[in-house]
Amino acid sequence: MSHADWEDVVDSPEELDDETAESLLSEAATVQDMTGEVCPYPQIEAKKAIQSLDEGELLVQETDHVPSTENVPKSVEDQTEAQVWRSGDGLYRIFLRKA
Repeated sequence: MSHADWEDVVDSPEELDDETAESLLSEAATVQDMTGEVCPYPQIEAKKAIQSLDEGELLVQETDHVPSTENVPKSVEDQTEAQVWRSGDGLYRIFLRKA
């Protein structure tokens, strides 16, 4: 019996390295602090924020809720390109560029 790998079970966006994440954070049009919040609130807030952005602008959500790193990008996948940065200490940034 073979066991599934984590990558076979989840559909996570591309992960970013520290340097790229810091560079992208500095160009964000909007940064949302979603630490302490759980789904579906981050998805709802992402959808509202994306509507107010112009094509090519970047929304960043900071979260400590691991499921948000998959659920938020899925909720806006028809409108954005998503990437995720993991701090290593429980903080995540979800980068959503409006397409």
